[in-house]
Amino acid sequence: MSDMNKEPEELEDNGNYITLTDDDGQDISFEVLDTIEYKDRLFAVLLPFDDEDDEVVILEVIPGEDPEMDDFVTVDDEELLNEVFEEFQKRGDEE
Repeated sequence: MSDMNKEPEELEDNGNYITLTDDDGQDISFEVLDTIEYKDRLFAVLLPFDDEDDEVVILEVIPGEDPEMDDFVTVDDEELLNEVFEEFQKRGDEE
């Protein structure tokens, strides 16, 4: 996903699913696998519903005044993405 800013459109009642609208106005639905605090930043590990190869998307969560107005931003730093993904995998191994 190359679009930079994502904004939440709708959060389901159970909190495990979210629909984001990208910069092109396309709605994309995700399962929220985890949120990870890493280096004083918050990241969301998401699985797109329409992705057949089970590849996760990691976006940084920029808190807004209202939690429903948080921004979801792509992370361009490949090393940081790998570190966050490793944290996600560690959590999965611990469970």
